[in-house]
Amino acid sequence: MKVLVLAKYVPESTANIKVKADGSGIETAGVKFVMNPFCEFAVEAALQFKEKNPGAGVEITVLTLGPAAAVDVIRTAYAMGADHGIHLCDDAFNHLDELTSARVIAAAIKDGGYELIFAGKHAIDYDSGQLGPALAELLGWPHVGAVTAIEWGNGFKSATVRRRIEGAEEVVQVQLPALLTIEKGLCEPRYPSLPGLMKAKKRPVDTKNAAALGLAAADLSADAVGTRMGEFAPPPPRPPGRKLSGEPADMARELVRILREEEKLI
Repeated sequence: MKVLVLAKYVPESTANIKVKADGSGIETAGVKFVMNPFCEFAVEAALQFKEKNPGAGVEITVLTLGPAAAVDVIRTAYAMGADHGIHLCDDAFNHLDELTSARVIAAAIKDGGYELIFAGKHAIDYDSGQLGPALAELLGWPHVGAVTAIEWGNGFKSATVRRRIEGAEEVVQVQLPALLTIEKGLCEPRYPSLPGLMKAKKRPVDTKNAAALGLAAADLSADAVGTRMGEFAPPPPRPPGRKLSGEPADMARELVRILREEEKLI
């Protein structure tokens, strides 16, 4: 049984992000990039699926779309326990939106024979959460998002999944093939071991460009990409705080006055 995991190469959550002077993107020099944390949950979910289903010959392939350095995402997945890696890398893939990225991935996996796809609920860079649902739609597969629990049934050919929705939890039954996007809390990603990381550096990665996928320039042109980034901008600076002094009762009255008369919050 073939299982696919989508993993994205993103800036580390603690990175100091600076916007380019012309607003065209972020300055990447000196910024550490890692596997998207929600994609780590997806990799772990796939590994646990394999461990629970030892007789099915499960093979886990991790796929990433990104620049040459994004291969590190696959190396990390190898060290965690993934079996194969696919790296979609081409200058023509730069600045694709989620739907066009999904089309590229669909072209890459159309003959892969996958029965189950895991992805992170969203990536921490653009925070859109669109890629997984878009890919499922292109494949004609059912999709369940923000999954927090999975119970496998019917010989691992179906699942009862729980997903987080606003103010509640939804229970969904789904038949494979299916695409599940994983929420924080489903599992705790295992740490790659140092020996695993060293071995991962020597393992082959299947790298494919646009030509290998049969994609023409027109498929990836600005006209084909439905969404265009307008401009990047840093968040506005926070206004300075105000410090009150005096007796506690006087400070409390002044705080209430500020909230009511100046900030209009009460």
